[in-house]
Amino acid sequence: MKVKSTTSASSDFATLFEQSLTRVETYQPGQPVETTILSLSKDYAFLQLNGKSEGILALDELKDKDGQLRARVGDKLKVYFLRADSGEMYFTSKINAESAGTELLERAFQEKIPVEGLVEKEIKGGYEIKIGAFKAFCPYSQMGSHRVEDSHEVVGKVLTFEVQEYKDEGRKILVSNRVLHEKIHQNKIEELKKTLQVGMLVKGPVTSIQSFGVFVDLGGVQALLPVSEMGRTKVEDPHKLFTVGQVVEAAVLKLDWVNEKLSLSTKNFTADPWDSVTARYPEGSKHSGKVSRVTNYGAFVTLEPGLDGLIHVSEFVTDSRYATGEVPVKVGQTVSVQVLSADVAGRRLALKPATTQEEDAATAKYMEDTEGTTYNPFAKLLKKK
Repeated sequence: MKVKSTTSASSDFATLFEQSLTRVETYQPGQPVETTILSLSKDYAFLQLNGKSEGILALDELKDKDGQLRARVGDKLKVYFLRADSGEMYFTSKINAESAGTELLERAFQEKIPVEGLVEKEIKGGYEIKIGAFKAFCPYSQMGSHRVEDSHEVVGKVLTFEVQEYKDEGRKILVSNRVLHEKIHQNKIEELKKTLQVGMLVKGPVTSIQSFGVFVDLGGVQALLPVSEMGRTKVEDPHKLFTVGQVVEAAVLKLDWVNEKLSLSTKNFTADPWDSVTARYPEGSKHSGKVSRVTNYGAFVTLEPGLDGLIHVSEFVTDSRYATGEVPVKVGQTVSVQVLSADVAGRRLALKPATTQEEDAATAKYMEDTEGTTYNPFAKLLKKK
């Protein structure tokens, strides 16, 4: 038995390998291909195929609606074969009207390839779409990411669709624009899942302001900043704090990917008054505050934004001024209080009614004026108190 030499085997392998690099693969129109961008020119992106082969993709297909390029060398793409011309292989990320033939449209239906079409007019139940020489129908429910209220928003425009039904060699075509919006949205969700974490800081523009909070855009996905997380104090009207388009920096509070509910918070960007409450409101100190809430067990007094204390109803009863056994103050009323105790861990501040600082100063002055004078029983009583 004759055995080939090692040199000969190596030579044959090199020849086969070189042939594999130069072999041009045959593609069918509409065939999907996973590829990578090798380089970019003024008008084209060059794509990696098998071996030394390259595919060509029009650069305009990689630009956003503002004409900005949204791809770079090394990015992975899914493209579809269009045609071979003078040895060059052309691909597309969607089928345009000029290239839409029976074979391509049928392949677009089978492979879910995006197809461009002109919204010609509004008809009963939806819109008539022109795709090359073909007519297609798009129902109202399948136009746009949300219901289009005014047909002038879309009629006369070239939009991208997905073929949902293709029958009778193109005589019956049903398309959807919404399903593509949903796929783009889902792709953005998947990208955010890789990067977002609870507690991290994010930035985004305000897209909508509601009574319950504001919506912030995070790369095409809406996150809610609720009124309860806007600060240490209660926010009555978010319109007074935010404007549409304003860029907001916030912390990620909650990520509910199942229900696609993302929550944000700006509360931590303001100092927590409870961190220094014992130093600024020591036991026995007197302060002025405004009654924020009255209940059957007492009154809450706001000493500063985010810091409320409670005067228990029993503290009113012990004061001769409030001997009725009821809470004798009203919401919005300014009162003078004295700190009884502070529970930082429980975020509770106990207060009681007190004389004002002005009253204390007047009493002290009176006491000073009576020193060394004739006996004054009223002054002596105040001294004892």
